[in-house]
Amino acid sequence: MTSRDTDAAAREHATAATGPAATAADAPVTISYEEIDGARIAVVSLNRPAKLNGLTMAMLRGLDDAAKSLRRDRDLRGVIFAGAGDSFCAGLDFGSVLKKPMDIVKAFAPNPLAGDGANLFQRVCWEWRRLPAPVIAVVHGHCYGGGVQLALGADFRVTAADARWSVLEAKWGLIPDMSGARTLADHVGAEQARWLTMTGRELSGAEAVEVGLATETTESLDDAHSRAREILRELMGRSPDQLAATKSLFNHAWRSPRATFRAERFEQAKLLLSENAARARTAAMKKAPPNFVRRGTWAFGAKKK
Repeated sequence: MTSRDTDAAAREHATAATGPAATAADAPVTISYEEIDGARIAVVSLNRPAKLNGLTMAMLRGLDDAAKSLRRDRDLRGVIFAGAGDSFCAGLDFGSVLKKPMDIVKAFAPNPLAGDGANLFQRVCWEWRRLPAPVIAVVHGHCYGGGVQLALGADFRVTAADARWSVLEAKWGLIPDMSGARTLADHVGAEQARWLTMTGRELSGAEAVEVGLATETTESLDDAHSRAREILRELMGRSPDQLAATKSLFNHAWRSPRATFRAERFEQAKLLLSENAARARTAAMKKAPPNFVRRGTWAFGAKKK
């Protein structure tokens, strides 16, 4: 049996061990466990495949709970972060999230007791940076908007060649506000981060590696899963304390997350109240060219044309 066969068998066993298959309604985020050379790893999966793992408030809360739970597990040696079905994550499901606007307001509010002041949207991505074990994202299919920001919360990203990456917030007249201002700049540099955020340009898996969004590319999803486990196996040759210290060191090495997250919230709040963001959303839903107005026009004071 090859190492790839062993990995596949381990994944099948871990999934079966979690009990009856859960539906997306009752388990929007799942955690299963595997062993690599006797060490335990967790596989965290977005579990809304029929909607390309579009993020709902339940999924955000599930991700937050999963990260907090795994962070307390001192025996955990690594995490694989993946999406069920045909895609990793197509971003925020606006149709679902906008049904309960007050939930968005609550989730957007910063946590004053947290050291970085992150709100729920920011926390579900940044918590994987804070988790004291290596996190590898396995990306396939759609990786749009919030999906990109989730992937960038991982330490490394293995992408299938046919994956499609896009900072899709540009389509809706918005900016990345789930810690993306920090993680995009960390991985691709400020200039490339501006370009990707302004244009929303779609990239293949190979192009994502070229610009720095992803670490490696593979031919298929199965290959990406196998490669993620190979990376974790290599990292298990290092002290788990050294790995945790490395993550903590680079989280604090360049700039204050609190200041970055505060700026994200401020700029996004302005955009959410702007007429041009409303027009961008309408145009995107109608699949029509947007008719923008003067910069700085508030949605509640604009004359409709």
